[in-house]
Amino acid sequence: MKSVTDILTDRLRGLLPRHAMILGSGLGSLVETVTDPVRIPYGDLPGFPVSGVSGHAGEVVAGLIGNTPVMMLSGRAHYYEHARADAMRPPLEALQGIGVTNLILTNAAGSLREDMPPGSVMRITDHINFSGSNPLFGEPSDRRFVGLTNAYDVDFGARMKAAAEATGTPLHEGVYMWFSGPSFETPAEIRMARIIGADAVGMSTVPEVILARFLGMKVAAASVITNYAAGMTGGELSHQETKDMAPVGGKRLAAILTHALGGEA
Repeated sequence: MKSVTDILTDRLRGLLPRHAMILGSGLGSLVETVTDPVRIPYGDLPGFPVSGVSGHAGEVVAGLIGNTPVMMLSGRAHYYEHARADAMRPPLEALQGIGVTNLILTNAAGSLREDMPPGSVMRITDHINFSGSNPLFGEPSDRRFVGLTNAYDVDFGARMKAAAEATGTPLHEGVYMWFSGPSFETPAEIRMARIIGADAVGMSTVPEVILARFLGMKVAAASVITNYAAGMTGGELSHQETKDMAPVGGKRLAAILTHALGGEA
């Protein structure tokens, strides 16, 4: 039986991406930035997750953004689906196996800042793991003690900032806080999150950051803001709101990433 790395290598037909991207809820339209796409359903790739969350397509899309070979994972597994923080480890190990060295993570998130409304894009500069879990639970080697002082790559962050300026796209920066979900946060939890330094909250991304750093990849990440967090408007939150608003910020994020990646050979 072929390994998932062999399957990917065969299906990519000589494409050698060094950049990979994981797309968050409602951000599947980012695959439209890829030219000459090769599409591979997750079902064809052993170990890749079948997401049970609407807004996640469940396929790999590989091709070019400008001159840059890229691979997009349209859909992720979340901790709240199976209580496994390491659910994305097999896909990330497969990406490493085919030579990916740079991982770009995207998500839909709730804003804790009045100046960062729905439709905004926030580059993640750091995170707070509030879930109580970690994808390296059970890892037997001392490699599990991963340093996260520089979890988010400064150089690619600077490229994102320059791309935002060049395209005239507003780009916020801030700290992302991971809650386990699937229930949304309470107003009290949001007040606490603001006090300890969070700018946005969500239910993904942090496990993938930890795994990617464990595997030696560089990481960049961005949140598309889909709502104000609980208690800020008086209204109730919903996943439908996430799906409805994600494409708005997704277009802005696409402009930034296309410019940041497009010039590489």
